[in-house]
Amino acid sequence: MQVTVVAGVGRGPTELSAYDAALAAAAVHNYNLVSVSSVVPATATVEVRETAPNLGPAGRRLTVVAAETVAQPTDALDPDVTAEPVTTDTGDMSTDAGDESTRTTHVESGCNNVDTQVVASLGWATGSGPGLFYEATGTDPVAVRKRVRRGLDAGSDLREWDLPTRDTLTAVATPEPDAYVGAVAVAAFGTAEPVDGVGGPDRTESSTRRR
Repeated sequence: MQVTVVAGVGRGPTELSAYDAALAAAAVHNYNLVSVSSVVPATATVEVRETAPNLGPAGRRLTVVAAETVAQPTDALDPDVTAEPVTTDTGDMSTDAGDESTRTTHVESGCNNVDTQVVASLGWATGSGPGLFYEATGTDPVAVRKRVRRGLDAGSDLREWDLPTRDTLTAVATPEPDAYVGAVAVAAFGTAEPVDGVGGPDRTESSTRRR
């Protein structure tokens, strides 16, 4: 199984639209996301991508582990009146080199030197067998990533698994005065499946054509 890890940030006139825009920046907005807890299957390969590839037809169910957060507009003005239409910006993807077993990847948008940011971070610990995911959100990127690492360490201590490798994907954005701002980090398991559990790609495509 391929586990695809992506992240995105987005803005919008409502909390839900900002969340949707962040999912769009990661290219997972057209699926029905079903959250699971924290275990990486032993047979899975975890891969970080800038955006998700085609994981199946829109509307299908996609199993995920996700860190997600949305910040309200910083001004006291009514965002329904003042916010611009929904836009998305994935910013630049960069990787900070750590030791041999640790990598931290960031997706950032408009991140200035401000005290409060919009942060969603997803970390995973892997080895030769099963692994773990751990997610956290907050307003300080450094503190959120530390919380992810502590969570992975605690989860590893509960299990007799060899988990030498640590990786982290973090989405960071700056709150805006006139819009909601969302950040997501998502691990998608495999490809999307039919919501009703039956049928295949051919059936879905033919019904789309009939519409």
